Amino acid sequence: MQTPCPSTPSTRTNRKPARATAWFLTAFVAFALVGCASTVSTKVTRFNQWPADARGQSFSFTPPQAPRELEIAAYQALVAKELQRQGLRPAAGGQTGRFVVRVDAALAPRERKVLEAVYDDNWVYQPLYRDRDGRLHGGHWVPDLWGPRYVGDREVTRTTQESRVQVRIEDRAGAPASAHSVFDATAVHEGRGEDLVEIVPWLVRAMFTDFPGSNGQVRRITYDLDKP
Repeated sequence: MQTPCPSTPSTRTNRKPARATAWFLTAFVAFALVGCASTVSTKVTRFNQWPADARGQSFSFTPPQAPRELEIAAYQALVAKELQRQGLRPAAGGQTGRFVVRVDAALAPRERKVLEAVYDDNWVYQPLYRDRDGRLHGGHWVPDLWGPRYVGDREVTRTTQESRVQVRIEDRAGAPASAHSVFDATAVHEGRGEDLVEIVPWLVRAMFTDFPGSNGQVRRITYDLDKP
């Protein structure tokens, strides 16, 4: 889970093995992953025509379909908590509420083209020389004191993991035939291998932040996991 982080560390063209460079690269990767793992970034898109008389009205969910009924039911429970915070109440058991809510969640790979920095591990040849005692030392390659040199960028394809939650709410006030959508939202997080179940709570929370939001609004919300 992370905010947009630096791409996988830069590609290098090696002229000679470089232990120091390898150590630096490993340290950079560790720092980037640790630094980025403390946040969850979400992108929320919302469309709504939320009725002014919604507070105090009832809601119910469309039954989740097999084989994910238990999983989707768990996500519905998260949405139910948010709806109750907005002043709605669950419909009595077995009854259909004024608002009927559909919840979908999915996890899928996604390919993105990004620019990756390319560095050249610059090495300097030290020629033959004699020390103060007259001993001859053979020439050898040593790392440049200034470190790797940036030589440009190249386009590469990265595969990320997209976690997505969609919530659609219909208002069935009056005859069922007059049902119409009053809230339609999608929340997305791009990561590197998280389980969907650990991301969904953040997506639902982001979706209902400043509910119902502006119609046609696209918003990015980032949560700091180190803070309550």
